Amino acid sequence: MPVLAGQVLTAGQFNRMQPVVNEATGSSNLALTTTEADVAGATVTLTTGTANARYVVTGTFVFDITSATTALAEGILHVDGVQASGNARWSGEVTTDFGTAAQQWSGILASAGSHTLKLRGVMSTGTGIQILGAFTRIIVTIYEVP
Repeated sequence: MPVLAGQVLTAGQFNRMQPVVNEATGSSNLALTTTEADVAGATVTLTTGTANARYVVTGTFVFDITSATTALAEGILHVDGVQASGNARWSGEVTTDFGTAAQQWSGILASAGSHTLKLRGVMSTGTGIQILGAFTRIIVTIYEVP
């Protein structure tokens, strides 16, 4: 909703006009398998005051090979239990390989209220890759309108 010329804003409307940043860091490592799983601690739960708030998320994942593999690892975002489009992807091969992969997502939170955004991980086949929790981070910026 646009602000009209001469309109008197309430304190609540004014407060919603500024971006709000929420962030979290993983709390433990996640050994990846072919079953998608949460990165412990890399979850943000927030409350929006209006419908159609926009979110912008940066997810940074640090992957580490624990045993030789040619599999791909993926970092995923879920918004209110639904996977967002686009994943961070990474691959290595030997146990000395590790690296960072990042992805950005944006979208709309259709309803006002509580929302949960979380990072998850999975690998294409087998085992042998982990996500290092202490170096994995989610940053969520919310933009609301009056």
